[in-house]
Amino acid sequence: MRNYTCLIVDDNEIERDAIEMFLRKINRLEIIATFENGIEASAFLIDKDVDIVFSDIDMPELSGMGLLKSIKNPPIFIFITSFTEYAAESFNLDALDFIVKPATFERLLKASNKAIEYLDLKKQADLNQNTVVPGADSDHYFFIKETKGFTRLNYEDVIYIESMGDFSRLFTAEDKHITLVNLKNLEKQLPSNFARVHKQYIINLNQIATVANNEIMLNHNYNVPISLANRQELMEKITNKTISRHTK
Repeated sequence: MRNYTCLIVDDNEIERDAIEMFLRKINRLEIIATFENGIEASAFLIDKDVDIVFSDIDMPELSGMGLLKSIKNPPIFIFITSFTEYAAESFNLDALDFIVKPATFERLLKASNKAIEYLDLKKQADLNQNTVVPGADSDHYFFIKETKGFTRLNYEDVIYIESMGDFSRLFTAEDKHITLVNLKNLEKQLPSNFARVHKQYIINLNQIATVANNEIMLNHNYNVPISLANRQELMEKITNKTISRHTK
């Protein structure tokens, strides 16, 4: 399997060096350049092919988001920032991941593995064959086309689904499955017990354990974020299933 090239952009030298030190420990990543500002990184990316960019957001003159917007066909972006309020906008720009500083090795490894998995799948994908196919009794199950062939999944076994850009990752209690259908198109093919709770996530309502302010705890110890835009609609669906002390 090939290595993937990456770029680091951060105006803080200490944090930039720490990120570089961590990334050099991760197999299949090759750091080809580091920059202290978005302008230099943008100039570099004009004629250089890079697979992954690890970028700070809050930088002078050209922010990390400005850098992403300046690239016609951008590589994968993983944002690393001290400001959690940038999360929603970063996902709106299709960033693959969002890391809150200080970036630990474990968190960078998780984001890097996600990027490597995405790039591997993109390389292998067959755009004409990888799809979701409803089963004969589509109220109960469906098929997805994976690299190993067609896999049957029961709707109720799917706990949540995560966007990976062109792909979607479906999580069950025992495994995860990846299909070349983006989250928007997949959402149209799912039954009513599935709900979008975030730009990056769809959940199975029957798998909810607890809903907190900004997070949903699902069965089998899975947690996903919930956006402000989707929270009200979800709470309305939950309210309809809430047991009330009032009876007619």
